[in-house]
Amino acid sequence: MKTKLTIFLLLLTLSLTAQTMSFEEYNPKSTLVVPGKIIKKAKFPFIDVHGHQYRMPTQDLTSVITAMDTLNMGIMVNLSGRSGNDLTKSVQNIKDHYPNRFVVFANIDFNRNVGKPGWIEATVKQLEQDVKNGARGLKVYKSLGLSNVDFKGNRVAIDDPRLSPIWKKCGELGIPVLIHSADPKSFWDPFDKDNERWLELKTHPRRKRDANNPAPFEQIMNEQYTMFKKHPKTTFISAHMGWMSNNLGGLGKLLDEIPNMNVGIGAIIAELGRQPRNAKKFFINYQDRILFGKDSWVPQEFPTYFRVLESADEYFPYHKKYHAFWPMYGLDLPDNVLKKVYYKNALRIVPGLDKTLFPN
Repeated sequence: MKTKLTIFLLLLTLSLTAQTMSFEEYNPKSTLVVPGKIIKKAKFPFIDVHGHQYRMPTQDLTSVITAMDTLNMGIMVNLSGRSGNDLTKSVQNIKDHYPNRFVVFANIDFNRNVGKPGWIEATVKQLEQDVKNGARGLKVYKSLGLSNVDFKGNRVAIDDPRLSPIWKKCGELGIPVLIHSADPKSFWDPFDKDNERWLELKTHPRRKRDANNPAPFEQIMNEQYTMFKKHPKTTFISAHMGWMSNNLGGLGKLLDEIPNMNVGIGAIIAELGRQPRNAKKFFINYQDRILFGKDSWVPQEFPTYFRVLESADEYFPYHKKYHAFWPMYGLDLPDNVLKKVYYKNALRIVPGLDKTLFPN
């Protein structure tokens, strides 16, 4: 009798546990059997234009190179190059050990500096020196437009005219500006059952913003596009496809309007992988404007990118459920388009890259 009661209580516990399982826990394995396989190495050598190695001034890069070779990554663009002595040390570290496998972009500290007497002149001068010291571009973090304030404490808009000398100078120096503005629009939307990023916001609550915090999503992104238009002689790369990878029609119109605008695919491959036919058409139409980038340095996540871009596979999982609870499908891009996305566009846009690492 005691044994039967124990079994009954165990079954009841299991039943209640299943019924009270949270959405965060629910992650079923697909029973679908379809052709396809994980692609661990890119078909062609590629350039990651959205890399981060924060310790590069003193870092032993051997393990990074080993992983890059495994993935078939030819060059990593380290966007976290900083400025001044830190940047110089990173460039020297590269020259001493792997002179053709890494390049760095410079950074600018905008916070509480914009508007200070002499700041813009000193900043432009330092940017010129950073480029002389080896910087191949400028990376602008999302803090510009979100959290950066000027010397009086007011939010600095991305198209603030006080910053124009920086963008103009980049054009004169022939270096691209890779800029990350805002975050996915869903972070500004109501946190409810209709929010597609509900799981991400539930597990990462600090990412949620009020509708006007610090400004509406549309306002921040329009500031970026306005700045691009004001500086047609400067080449810009809008990181994360300008958070419009879920609206490729709208993004295409922007690219048509702004010929000096390009886009990187870092951290938005999940959006492309759920619309393979539409995304393939977009990549073919705008094949000269799209650059490969991953964003975070997690080597085991790159195969998702390879599989979405290269294969015709169906219904395979993404690597982070909270980013995408939907399956991926391959775009099966033609080789000529794939080569442009993987390396040809970067070779054209970023100065001084070693072209001998890549096929014609």
